[in-house]
Amino acid sequence: MGVLVSISSVGAGALGVSVLILLYPGLPMATVVGTDIAHAVPLTLIAGGGHWILGSIDWHLFGSLLFGSLPGIALGSYLATRVSETVVRAVLSFILIVVGTKLAVEQFHRHVFAIASDMH
Repeated sequence: MGVLVSISSVGAGALGVSVLILLYPGLPMATVVGTDIAHAVPLTLIAGGGHWILGSIDWHLFGSLLFGSLPGIALGSYLATRVSETVVRAVLSFILIVVGTKLAVEQFHRHVFAIASDMH
């Protein structure tokens, strides 16, 4: 998982949830998300420690992300157990489709620009 996150720049959550849904399609979404978060926390801690050692952390950006994510975590955890499984799966699927589409478009643009720059 760490190698895929490093190579693709996709968050561990998006990859982890996708893999867990594919491997365990019968699990309730609250369990999938909780399991993914329990896995992502140590993974993020290790990766963050590596970036700290390398000196590549923007502390202002880190603070902003933390300030915004903590309420999101609390709200998401609250809603995941109170909203129907169908709604949670639909929202999660939509988010993963948007992220996947964005990555595919970025890769397509990189490929097109690489071909165009090779032609000149």
